[in-house]
Amino acid sequence: MADGAETDKNIEIWKIKKLIKALESARGNGTSMISLIMPPRDQVNRVQKMLGDEFGTASNIKNRVNRQSVLGAITSAQQRLKLYNKVPPNGLVLYTGTIVTEDGKEKKVTIDFEPFKPINASLYLCDNKFHTEALNELLESDEKFGFIIMDGNGTLFGTLSGNTREVLHKFTVDLPKKHGRGGQSALRFARLRMEKRHNYVRKTAELATQFFVNPVTSQPNVAGLILAGSADFKTELGQSDMFDPRLQTKVLNVVDVSYGGENGFNQAIELSAEILSNVKFIQEKRLIGKYFEEISQDTGKYVFGIDDTLKALEMGAVETLIVWEALEVMRYTLKHSVSGEIIIKHLSKEHESDQSHFRDPETQAELEVQDKIALLEWFANEYRRFGCTLEFITNKSQEGSQFCRGFGGIGGILRYQLDMRTFDEISDDEGVYDDSD
Repeated sequence: MADGAETDKNIEIWKIKKLIKALESARGNGTSMISLIMPPRDQVNRVQKMLGDEFGTASNIKNRVNRQSVLGAITSAQQRLKLYNKVPPNGLVLYTGTIVTEDGKEKKVTIDFEPFKPINASLYLCDNKFHTEALNELLESDEKFGFIIMDGNGTLFGTLSGNTREVLHKFTVDLPKKHGRGGQSALRFARLRMEKRHNYVRKTAELATQFFVNPVTSQPNVAGLILAGSADFKTELGQSDMFDPRLQTKVLNVVDVSYGGENGFNQAIELSAEILSNVKFIQEKRLIGKYFEEISQDTGKYVFGIDDTLKALEMGAVETLIVWEALEVMRYTLKHSVSGEIIIKHLSKEHESDQSHFRDPETQAELEVQDKIALLEWFANEYRRFGCTLEFITNKSQEGSQFCRGFGGIGGILRYQLDMRTFDEISDDEGVYDDSD
């Protein structure tokens, strides 16, 4: 479903979602939490001067604790900005302040990063919470969609990206109408009429390939296609052998519009608004549908569960790794205190509190924690090593929910048939997975 660049983008989006969730749940004492966003081409010097002015103003806060917290946050922001000579190409996001942890302790945090695409917001706020509205806008899709508006008078090719629409090309056609002349000429006229309709569909199909397939990569340059029109030409085009198969798989919707040309284009955009907003949703349904198809046909080219999926990954057998974006499993690297053996364990939230998982079941020797990382984060860092693509899915669609509940939210589509039963039996204790290095 995704190439390398698309997978990288999906990972960046997942990281931003995770960050937003963490930032939104953070709370501080008083107004000691700074949210600072600098758009591309902003000046670091300007922001440093503004922070200096804010420092002077904050020195007048009467409440001593609040004053010290605010001054501390402004100082942290100034120190972090010294690491930058200029604002990065996509802008700069900085969050800093003192937050109150779950056990009531205070903790200083400073997060700064360059977003994965340009951020066109400028923000400075000092509050008792972090402001993430601008980050949520980064998650809005900027994908490009193609439109073909085709009726008996002509065809229009256009694209829509965000709220920007563009007409790529349009042409008119003069097709003969049906008529009631009898005699021998009726068949000839019908044949000529069908021939001209056929040529019209052929021309449209050829132009669609020209406009919507990138000649360099030989892949569609749009995330989806909408076919629209007032006659049945749009349906004829979608089902025609002349229509490029690469584009056929991208058709999201076929809509009836009352007009042709630009008015039809506007109407098609309105009628397709909901489908376009659900493109990620549709792609997810297709991906999991493909996964379930492998299972129903019992091809042996599928894997599920953490233990089996990791074994298949190590063998390089996984083509597409599918994980639920909210999977709460930690990857522990443990060291046996006696033998020095390194053991990898994957523990769900409930099992982390059970100390028996941190002891050798036979000798009761302690297993020291060497490293601890969220499994999702480990996948995001390591997936390239296994030569697979990584897909994050939600549980919002029916298929997604079934995958998360029935298959534990982790699985993969394999490159070749693999019988996992020939490997070690899956642990009886679900939620705890051992995998020795």
